[in-house]
Amino acid sequence: MNDATVTHHSNDIQETTLWKDFLALIKVGIVNSNAITTFTGIWLALYFSDKGFLANIDVVLFTLIGSSLVIAGSCAINNYYDRDIDYLMERTKERPTVTGKMNPFYALWVGIFLLTVGLAFMLMTTITATIISMVGVVTYVFLYTMWSKRLYTINTVIGSISGAVPPLIGWAAIDSNLSVMAWVLFLIMFIWQPPHFLALAMRRTDEYRAANIPMLPVVHGFDITKRQIMVWIACLLPLPFYLYELGIGFLILATLLNLGWIILGIKGFNNKDLELRWATKMFVYSINYLTILFVSMVLFTIV
Repeated sequence: MNDATVTHHSNDIQETTLWKDFLALIKVGIVNSNAITTFTGIWLALYFSDKGFLANIDVVLFTLIGSSLVIAGSCAINNYYDRDIDYLMERTKERPTVTGKMNPFYALWVGIFLLTVGLAFMLMTTITATIISMVGVVTYVFLYTMWSKRLYTINTVIGSISGAVPPLIGWAAIDSNLSVMAWVLFLIMFIWQPPHFLALAMRRTDEYRAANIPMLPVVHGFDITKRQIMVWIACLLPLPFYLYELGIGFLILATLLNLGWIILGIKGFNNKDLELRWATKMFVYSINYLTILFVSMVLFTIV
């Protein structure tokens, strides 16, 4: 990152409030989606260790608040670091660190503050959960944002490690002896991310190319990217069967979701004229897939 403060102004900058700028800084959408997977980890750990939800409500709240603050802080630091390239991409050009609505160094200190408070909350759960949280931070901030993102196409895979730890954090906060099921939740999240972000990269290839970010479709083209997307999705197929304790209903639903994603990918796979439409469908499916899968894990323990 260049030491010089990089701020880009535009005549059509949208009017926003300080609160909206803060939410954009911490990437509130990412914080919220990770809260869902963290809660699922918490819930399943409680369920399979026969611990009551209300009896452990303090740990639940410490974990949800702490992990959310850690993720928010990491995202704020990411925005600070990437301010010199975010203006080149449509989906990031309105971030307050780009428009000048927020001083970059203020954003950095907000990130550090949120991280510190978040880790303090996590220390009120278990050491294991706190360490996993720190692994997520190091992976996202240093290994992804500051190192691999601008150098290697494998940046997507490296970034997937940090995106996969929330359910592991949730489980570890309740039960430090991470079971096979906890690691399967991690693997589902880890394997889900490459097809999700590669589909997004296909849709935003021109923007990533302009920002000189070596995403797979930028460096190697759409054909290899589509094949990799399909391989990653196929790797999800066996994972629900390690969660057989959630019942046959869950196994059927999860398998149908996996097969549906594969079928959607096969349909139109070879149509060169509709590659961006194909990528959009795959991207939208991936979002719904994750939400349905993790919410259903909780529901199938209740019904």
